Amino acid sequence: MKYVGIDIGSTASKVVVLDEDKKKILHTKLCPSGWNSRETSEDIRNWLETLDLGEMRIVATGYGRVSVPYADKTVTEITCHAKGALFLNPVDMTVIDIGGQDTKVIVVNNGMVSDFLMNDKCSAGTGKFLEVMANRLGLTLEEMFEYASLGTPVQISSVCTVFAESEIISLMGKGTSREDIASGVVHSIVKKVASLSLKRLENDEVFLTGGFCDSDFIVKELSKELNAHVHTDKKARFAGAIGAAVLG
Repeated sequence: MKYVGIDIGSTASKVVVLDEDKKKILHTKLCPSGWNSRETSEDIRNWLETLDLGEMRIVATGYGRVSVPYADKTVTEITCHAKGALFLNPVDMTVIDIGGQDTKVIVVNNGMVSDFLMNDKCSAGTGKFLEVMANRLGLTLEEMFEYASLGTPVQISSVCTVFAESEIISLMGKGTSREDIASGVVHSIVKKVASLSLKRLENDEVFLTGGFCDSDFIVKELSKELNAHVHTDKKARFAGAIGAAVLG
């Protein structure tokens, strides 16, 4: 038996295949969610069939979990992200997941979720916010972090993505450097995430999951803002899918 976790997120979809003991990650897949979660799930099923895994137990999570008709069951994101984080970092901790459309702060004690908080009302402080601003600056997401690390942050005061984009257009018109604007955008995200996290932060063990876990700059700046050492893992963006597979 192989255990498969599918996390259909708002921006990206992640798939993880665990071995029969749920100890080892055998395969991972990362792909855009696209406009149709059902089509994405079918693409994932086709990919799984090419692996010839034999008997599988499939669990789906994320925004599009209901669009995976072949899943044996669906589980909420909070539970899956907590289990996935514990797989990668098996201690009591506060998990911060910066997703495409929301940020989740999950407190894990004794292997269980003891508290959580989400900012699902606004995309500020999420991957979508960064994507919109990077597009406006003509940068990729990777370049956004590079430019931000070289600049001096200008203040982005708007908490709304639309108004913040207008601020950036104004700064561009004044001749402000892309490095300084990029730095301002990234620091704006960090401050919003830290503000949310401090409402639930219970100890100094902080673990970052989601699409930003690959950015050393984000990890460093978030550590400063929280006054805590933020840990992460190269597989942390797959935390939701890992947790789903574990729960299989």
